[in-house]
Amino acid sequence: MQLGKLIYFCGKMGAGKSTESKKVAVSINGVLISEDDWLSALYPEQILSFDDYIQYSNLLKPLIKTHVQHLLRIGTNVVLDFPANTKKQRQWFKQLTTEISADSELIYLEAENELCLTHIAQRRIEQPS
Repeated sequence: MQLGKLIYFCGKMGAGKSTESKKVAVSINGVLISEDDWLSALYPEQILSFDDYIQYSNLLKPLIKTHVQHLLRIGTNVVLDFPANTKKQRQWFKQLTTEISADSELIYLEAENELCLTHIAQRRIEQPS
């Protein structure tokens, strides 16, 4: 059986990573896993600072890693809407796939600061929490 492929994204906050991840998941018939969705479901009202985000994100990663590796092993394409903006973050994605010899693709979204700020302002209106 052929392994699935992992797709993940890098880009500034507000560059459109979440929007693009949804489009890519549909186009490749893949499973979309969003860090924001999982964190808000598992830790509602507990993430109040950047340090909180780091703490809870790190708690989530072992579960996500096991889940994604299982999906890839059974031939399912996976799109992760998790940030891959730092070397450490990208290393986590790469390790996730190299451990099981699955393919991965990093998509870099380039966006001007003004566009990113506009997207962030819109997100604050649509998702105040």
